[in-house]
Amino acid sequence: MLDTGLTHILSTYGYAAVAAFVGIESMGVPFPGETMLITAAVYAGATHNLDITVIIVAAAGGAIAGDNVGFAIGWWGGYPLLRRFGRYIRLDEPRLKVGRYIFMRHGGKVVFFGRFVSVLRAYAAFLAGTNRMRWWRFLIFNAAGGICWAAIYGSAAYLLGQFEHLSRPLQIGFGVVGGAVIVASLLVIRSQAKRLEAAAEAALPGPLERFDA
Repeated sequence: MLDTGLTHILSTYGYAAVAAFVGIESMGVPFPGETMLITAAVYAGATHNLDITVIIVAAAGGAIAGDNVGFAIGWWGGYPLLRRFGRYIRLDEPRLKVGRYIFMRHGGKVVFFGRFVSVLRAYAAFLAGTNRMRWWRFLIFNAAGGICWAAIYGSAAYLLGQFEHLSRPLQIGFGVVGGAVIVASLLVIRSQAKRLEAAAEAALPGPLERFDA
């Protein structure tokens, strides 16, 4: 069933609500951005009161804008805090180097595919900034991921709007897949921790500060 609260917001603020909800979530704030996109697309499919193309554009725009804010927060605030206090939460120099190394080698993939993964979607931009990914490279993968995510999720939900009772299973299905990806990624990283630390040290020898931009 359509979320009545979000549907009321949609009927009042329209496309601006989609962009705002997605943008706030993308900054790293726990917020139902993806749920709003799916609700808006299902609502459009069921009622035709909104244009799905404009919904997709609004969601993509909100995702790109919010992610860039999240990136800036990570760059200017997240990394200095981790450098100073990370040891208190078991994020020592080797582990910080692993994060930097992963974003050096696979940052584009993390940013692009992170848009499709629940939880990571909200924090991928912040992590990219924290790990000093180059902004222009981040922007390219971020824009590509945001556009593809909005188009795929929006179009799928719009088509299912013709069968409103399937909207909730759709959201649950996306959440389950996203959760499975996160768990699998964490298990891989944990199993390869020592190898990753060695590779990170070889790529970033010495104090991490000397590699700061």
